[in-house]
Amino acid sequence: MNTFLSPLSQERERECLEKLKQNDKEAREELILHNMRLVAHVTKKYASGEEEMEELISIGTIGLIKAVSSFKADYGNRFATYAIRCIENEILMHFRSKKKSRADVSLFEPIGTDKEGNQIHLVDIIENEDPDVIEDISMENDLYILKHNMKKLLTKREYYILVRRYGLDGMEEMTQRQIAGTLRISRSYVSRIEKRALEKLKKILE
Repeated sequence: MNTFLSPLSQERERECLEKLKQNDKEAREELILHNMRLVAHVTKKYASGEEEMEELISIGTIGLIKAVSSFKADYGNRFATYAIRCIENEILMHFRSKKKSRADVSLFEPIGTDKEGNQIHLVDIIENEDPDVIEDISMENDLYILKHNMKKLLTKREYYILVRRYGLDGMEEMTQRQIAGTLRISRSYVSRIEKRALEKLKKILE
């Protein structure tokens, strides 16, 4: 496996991003080389073997290059957050083009397999049992996006069901049957509303 350069300090990263505005090729190359570990980190979630790992690193690198080329400081995100999103998007587009995941993927449907052959779901990317710094950045960004868009995208009923179903905003988790009881509707109807709400949220995470 390749050994990648250590990440840049925040100060040096800011300097490179400033130089990049002037089309500085050396700054561009430095940002790419010192962020290759982001590519490797994201790729590990999708690769099922050494051969596929190499292929996905190449594809993920394209996403990183796109991130370096298109990042703007006024996006409100750290560069690493933005780069992870671009890398994941590039890899997911690759899987979709090979029909390894469907275009209508939801948070709880499989989008690939890990190196042990276990299915990977989109929710697994957002919620990791052993997060490191990169995971924290990605999760923090996803949760920020969801939190600031849920009320805008969802109906009051959809919002209520997701909040109670997954214990958001400090609420206690409830089963679909329990929620159905509070709303005086059927459990299957709650399930349909929940699925529809998750599909709405999936679109903004893509």
